[in-house]
Amino acid sequence: MNILTFDIEDWFHCDFISDKSSWTKYETRIYNSVDLILEHLSDQHLKGTFMILGWIAEKYPGIVKKIIDLGHEVGCHSYYHELVFKMTPKEFFNDTENAIKRLEDITGVKVIIYRAPAFSITEKIPWAFEILAELGIQYDCSIFPSAHDYGGFPSFGEGKPTIICVNGIQIKEFPMNTVPVFKKDIVFSGGGFFRLCPYTLIKKWTQDSPYVMSYIHPRDFDFEQPVLKHLPLIRKFKSYYGLKGSFKKYKQWTADFKTHSLLEASELVDWSNARIISI
Repeated sequence: MNILTFDIEDWFHCDFISDKSSWTKYETRIYNSVDLILEHLSDQHLKGTFMILGWIAEKYPGIVKKIIDLGHEVGCHSYYHELVFKMTPKEFFNDTENAIKRLEDITGVKVIIYRAPAFSITEKIPWAFEILAELGIQYDCSIFPSAHDYGGFPSFGEGKPTIICVNGIQIKEFPMNTVPVFKKDIVFSGGGFFRLCPYTLIKKWTQDSPYVMSYIHPRDFDFEQPVLKHLPLIRKFKSYYGLKGSFKKYKQWTADFKTHSLLEASELVDWSNARIISI
């Protein structure tokens, strides 16, 4: 099962340090990359799930409208791209509620899918799932089931569809999947490692994995984007390495493997026999 998802944010949203008031000063580059993704999906008759920032929806509602009009699924990727574990429950509620309302106003469709920026729901904040359920989220894609730059969720175990239970509520979790490389668990199906790893490895890992959750950003295909010079060296490398060849690699991956949107994939899961985790 290979799931096709996209995190819709602009090129500068890889920076978790900058003041949000400065965002409007940056060049807008999201249109071309989103159009590139949508054109490819249409050409190949594929459907995907688009996790969209509320801020993007507010500034560029036409992008959201185009995505939904082409028959793709829309999920919430927060409003301001804040790390969840740095927020209070009230801040998280307000941020997520505002993003969901913005997306629903544009699409006319209830938002039931969520992904946290940088997979930043950790073991220490189980209350985040209660808030998501309160806001009508049925499917979450925020778990990185290992150690991660932004916390991770090492106790989650194997990355596969799972039912999460917290204080009587249930959410269907589609976590990231990982592979061990030199004793480190990495995600090869999106972001920096997708751009870094040769396609032969990505193809082998996909063939060997019964479950793959991809996550692609528009900036992953934008090799002419400006470089944020203040980023830490490791972060800068992860953000900009391999941009020139990434779209070709992505097209090859979607040609070689059958993919599903999130809700299509959910129909293939036997949820009555799925693993249940109480946190």
